[in-house]
Amino acid sequence: MNEGRRLAIAIVLMVVAFILPQLIWPPKKPVQPPAPAADTTAAAPSPAPRPAPAASAPRSSALQARSGPAPVAAETVWVSTPLLKLGFSTAGGELVSAQLLDYRSFARGDSASRAEILGADEPALRARLAAGKDTVDLSQVAFAPSVRELKVGSDSATLSFGGKVGGGFVTLSYTFYQDSYRFSVRGQATGLGSEGAVLLLGLGEGLRSVEADSVDDFRHAGVVTRATKSQILALQSVDSNAVKILDGPFEWAGVKSKYFFLAALAIEDSEPPFAGAIVEGRPRTVTTHSLFGTSHVASRAGVTLTLPVPAVGAFRYQVYAGPLDSRRLSRIGHDLDDANPYGGLVRFIVKPVSQWVVAILLWMHGRLSLAYGWVLVIFGVLVRVLLWPLSQKAMESSVRMQALQPLLEDLKARHKNDPERMQKETLRLYKEHKVNPLGGCLPMLLPWPVLIALFFVFSNTIEFRGVSFLWLPDLSRADPYFIIPIVMGLSMFALSKVGQMGVPPNPQTKTMLYVMPAMMTFLFMRFSSGVNLYYAVSNICSIPQQFLIARRRLQQQGARKTP
Repeated sequence: MNEGRRLAIAIVLMVVAFILPQLIWPPKKPVQPPAPAADTTAAAPSPAPRPAPAASAPRSSALQARSGPAPVAAETVWVSTPLLKLGFSTAGGELVSAQLLDYRSFARGDSASRAEILGADEPALRARLAAGKDTVDLSQVAFAPSVRELKVGSDSATLSFGGKVGGGFVTLSYTFYQDSYRFSVRGQATGLGSEGAVLLLGLGEGLRSVEADSVDDFRHAGVVTRATKSQILALQSVDSNAVKILDGPFEWAGVKSKYFFLAALAIEDSEPPFAGAIVEGRPRTVTTHSLFGTSHVASRAGVTLTLPVPAVGAFRYQVYAGPLDSRRLSRIGHDLDDANPYGGLVRFIVKPVSQWVVAILLWMHGRLSLAYGWVLVIFGVLVRVLLWPLSQKAMESSVRMQALQPLLEDLKARHKNDPERMQKETLRLYKEHKVNPLGGCLPMLLPWPVLIALFFVFSNTIEFRGVSFLWLPDLSRADPYFIIPIVMGLSMFALSKVGQMGVPPNPQTKTMLYVMPAMMTFLFMRFSSGVNLYYAVSNICSIPQQFLIARRRLQQQGARKTP
């Protein structure tokens, strides 16, 4: 087996080692039996993030803590924009519903409805004010809304809430925009005392799954924060009833699922950053299945942000409730598109290639008005056409290396006891015959960054969510009939078979001819059908070129045999 083929196989095995554990080895963590969710209205755990000292200092305040269930009957005020339908409760002005009108749910039981990313019992933007020894849960306060229903038909519109809190008064104003998943929040509280307070802002317990594969959606769930750089805390890494303190200050922080994102933003100069975040594991579980059995891991985690409120009682921030659309998020700036990372440990390589690939696919889809499946087919052909000259050089180098094999074997036999002499003679032989031992390897690696990037693109890019093609119901999910993975495996076998025409018999090479396609077919069965489609097209387009090189190899062998 020549050096180029060995290196190519090594790269394949590294890719397998990197991706396969994510599919068949989900983490197994012992958790407590399912129990009712912890009360999200409880006071924040101690120690708190950075503003805690100011919040815990004893002082008098007009705010008084309440205990027990909310004594108010809550109503829902609905806000409609071209992109969102939001529901706010009159109990504390919290967000109880967030429907994304351009996206539908694929979850069982509500597949015909719009994507609702908040659970029925898991509101977001639940606010508590901690001033001195008092902590007031605003969800236990009856707020009067400025309107009972709001439709945003112009550039912007505002919904306001106001209510008495002890001896003080709290107002909340939400401003919505016509063509944005963002809205701004302004608050004013009186009676805080001379040292101000801390706003404890709850983001719920993770987003509701609206995907057909809820377990896969759960694997992508996490808490994302941005200080000097973006960081993700996977919800599956948070043990039940455990508490994690994340130190800020944060420009933004939020909770994500596979395709959607709910975040609080402090990205304007007039918006002070969030001091920190508190993540509390919940004793709810999700069952995951793998080749090695069943496991139960914690599925929810309460997320609370802390925001200092000065003595004047004014605070402000923004909220994003929408898709993990990298183009839309990048326009907001502040690295908000990092909430949807590509590549894991090899992100520094995969992310730029992924952005390039996504931009080309979206451009082709828009300009050519073709379905994404046909765009992938054309893209696979184009990549192979562009790489044809480099692949030609790689294959020709492989042919020359094959022709040198008898001479190399003779060198090994003559200098087997003198490795230094054998190495020097080998280099001389390469130079005389103008053969680069790496010439057949490096060009073969060029298609791999695109293939790996496509794996992450189809796993994370919302544009491909729910996109059907021919018999495939969703290009971002595996082929339910396994047709595409089998075609991919057969194309890989055919490519290898043609490539071995004229190659001297080798038991190891013959074994890999069957093992590699079988292994890759098994591996790719759970990959997205879009990745399988691209790889199958790429292999099929490579067969003619491989055949031309193999025929040339046979011709050279015939010429050498002719006296």
